[in-house]
Amino acid sequence: MSIDKDPDPRETREWLEALDSVIEFEGTDRAHYLIERLVDKARRAGAYLPFSGNTAYVNTIPVNKQVRKPGDMAIENRLKSYIRWNAMAMVVKANLKPGAVGGHIASFASAATLYEVGFSDFFHGHNAEKGCDLVFFQGHISPGIYARAYMEGRITEEQMHNFRFETGGKGLSSYPHPWLMRDFWQFPTVSMGLGPIMAIYQARFMKYLHHREILDTDGRKVWAFCGDGEMDEPESIGAIGLAGREKLDDLIFVINCNLQRLDGPVRGNGKIIQELESLFRGAGWNVIKVIWGSGWDRLLARDKDGLLLKRMEEAVDGDYQAYKSKDGAFVRKHFFGKYPELLEMVSDMTDEDIWHLLRGGHDPRKVYAAYHTAVNHRGQPTVILAKTVKGYGMGTAGEAQNITHSQKK
Repeated sequence: MSIDKDPDPRETREWLEALDSVIEFEGTDRAHYLIERLVDKARRAGAYLPFSGNTAYVNTIPVNKQVRKPGDMAIENRLKSYIRWNAMAMVVKANLKPGAVGGHIASFASAATLYEVGFSDFFHGHNAEKGCDLVFFQGHISPGIYARAYMEGRITEEQMHNFRFETGGKGLSSYPHPWLMRDFWQFPTVSMGLGPIMAIYQARFMKYLHHREILDTDGRKVWAFCGDGEMDEPESIGAIGLAGREKLDDLIFVINCNLQRLDGPVRGNGKIIQELESLFRGAGWNVIKVIWGSGWDRLLARDKDGLLLKRMEEAVDGDYQAYKSKDGAFVRKHFFGKYPELLEMVSDMTDEDIWHLLRGGHDPRKVYAAYHTAVNHRGQPTVILAKTVKGYGMGTAGEAQNITHSQKK
C-alpha cells in the first residue's frame, strides 16, 4: 500500500489527535517513546519500516527550546560588519597589485556569523582553566580571521597590506599555515579535507590523554569548520565512523552549507543538508540543522496544514540558490507563489521583508542555540549543518552567483 494514499482518513485523524494530546499533556519525550514502541512492534509483526536518517527540512532546535543568546546584538553585528568589510578590502587590495595573487571574499561572507558567535561566546583561549579549545578553520575563510585579528591588534596594518605575499615575516599566508605563521595558526587545513580528518584524530588523542590521566582535557572542544563542497573530499568523511564509535563528544563539526562549491552548485538537484544529515546520523553523530532564521518562526507557527513545510521540502538547492541571487519579488513569485495559501500567508509582508528572511547560518540567535546544544551534548560527536548564502552581502557583485568564489575585485 502506498503511504501517499490514505484509505481511512478518519482513523488517521484519530491517531494524530491522540498524538497531539500526548504531546500537550505529557511532552515530546513521551511521544517519542510511544512512537518508537509502535515502530518496533510493527517491525516485529512483519511490517517493512526501513530506517531513515532524515528529519524534516526545518531547524532541529524548536523555538521553545532555543537558549537565549547573551550580549549586545547591535554592537556584535556592527563589529561583524567591520570584519567582513576589512576581509573584503584586504583581498581586493592584494589583487590590485601586479600578479593578482588571489584570495576569497565570498566564503567568509557566508560564514562570518558562524565564526563570530564562536569567538564571542564559545571558544576557550589559552587562559582557560584546562587549556584552550582547538579550532580547525576552513582554509578559504582566512581573510576573515586576519580581519578580526587586525581589529584586536594582533596583526599590523602592514601585514594586512601584504596578504598572500612572502615578505620576511611581514605578510600573511594564503591559508592557515603554522609553519609560515607559527604564532597565529594552530593547524593547516588546506588542501581541502585535511581539517575534518585531522580534527577527528585530534579529538580522539585528547580522549586518550584524558582516559589515561595524562592530561585533564574534560571540557575542551575540538572545532572543525568545513564547507559543504569540501565534504565530497574522501578525507572529510573517511573517519566519521571512528568518531561515532569512539563517542568523541569533544568534537564539533560546523559545516557551512552555502550550497556552492568552487565552481558551481554542490547539489543543484538535491539537498546537501539532508544528505549530510543521514550520512552523519548513520555514523553515530548528533546532528543539528540550522536552516531557517528567526523571521521564519512566525510563518512556520502559522503553517497549520503543513503547506509551508511541504514547499520547503519540494524546493531543491538549485532553487534556493536562485532565490538568493534575485530579489524579494522573485522569492514571492517562485517560492511562495506555487500555492495560493502561501501567497496569502505573506500578503502582509513587503518584497523587502521577504528578502530579509534569513538563512539560519546568518542568524546569531539560531547559531548560538546550536553551539550551546553541541557543547553540552554527551556521548556523541556533533555536526552542525548551517545553511547560508555564499557571498552574503555582496549583492549584484556575486551574492549566490556561481562566479562568486572567483570574485577578487
